[in-house]
Amino acid sequence: MKALIKRLTEACGPSGFENGLRQMIINELDGYYSGYKVDPLGNLVVMIQGSLDLKERKKVMVAAHMDEIGIMVTHVDEKGFIRFTQVGVLYPAYLPMARVRFSNGLIGVVGMEPGTKLDQPGFDKFFIDVGLSKEENPIKIGDAGCFIGDFVDMGKRVVAKSMDDRISVAIAIEAIKKLRQPKNDLYFVFTCQEEVGTRGAGTAAFGIEPDLAFAIDVTMTGDTPNNKIIDVHLGKGPAIKIKDFWMTADQKIVKWMESCAIQDKIPYQREVLIAGSTDARAIQITRSGVSSGCISIPCRYVHSTVEMVDMSDVEDAVKLIVGLLKDEIKV
Repeated sequence: MKALIKRLTEACGPSGFENGLRQMIINELDGYYSGYKVDPLGNLVVMIQGSLDLKERKKVMVAAHMDEIGIMVTHVDEKGFIRFTQVGVLYPAYLPMARVRFSNGLIGVVGMEPGTKLDQPGFDKFFIDVGLSKEENPIKIGDAGCFIGDFVDMGKRVVAKSMDDRISVAIAIEAIKKLRQPKNDLYFVFTCQEEVGTRGAGTAAFGIEPDLAFAIDVTMTGDTPNNKIIDVHLGKGPAIKIKDFWMTADQKIVKWMESCAIQDKIPYQREVLIAGSTDARAIQITRSGVSSGCISIPCRYVHSTVEMVDMSDVEDAVKLIVGLLKDEIKV
């Protein structure tokens, strides 16, 4: 599974530019689905038909977003230095000397003007240096780029950029491969544009009209020094979301997830996140409402180029999702 995670995390796909990721997923899942489609916004919807009688089957949607944070060019000055805006939420403290790859393969480094204070928001003091003059520089206004962060295998833990949310894409892929004749109709949606407002999940849910749904995404941890923001830890199992800033999970979904984890002896944590949200928020408020929840993967240093996860949490998340989806659902 680490090889899959490496391929996914090292690929480039900021919000709105997910085409390459989408094709990677289609290729990876060849032969494991009943069918797939790409909707007008760019979501990849992978369908697995259930084995129950049609009248008894539920439509279950599982969402994992393909996109990652990135940058977009706003100006190229007379010396060839590139000014940019954020695609998704960037933290200024993580920017200095980061490397950026543009869609044409050109690589630059993020510099900052002298005296820049990293504890203040705003990106007007940062620039990207590609080592070229304005005349030599092929970058145009509106070009997008992603950050560069190599996959590092640390044993039981792995580090890479875009674990948010490629780790969940990998988990969804592995779950699909392990599911054999599920009872219900499953719609695994690899969503686009989550980092800029959970846009893809909302449109996908509107088209699918699921009976219930859950997202898979990362969550912050509280297990680093002097960090008491959240009671979630690496290596203690996937987290079942109770609430985040924008959504409260349906308690029937929470109970269903916890019961499955207990029955299958899968370690899990309960998550209350005070900032941020996931695709579950957009799904939950689609049409007349969808019973929704979220499985979260503990991740250190979110929205950086060195996001860290524990492989036991990843593997247990796959087990939990397969356990939830293989049989009839009484939610």
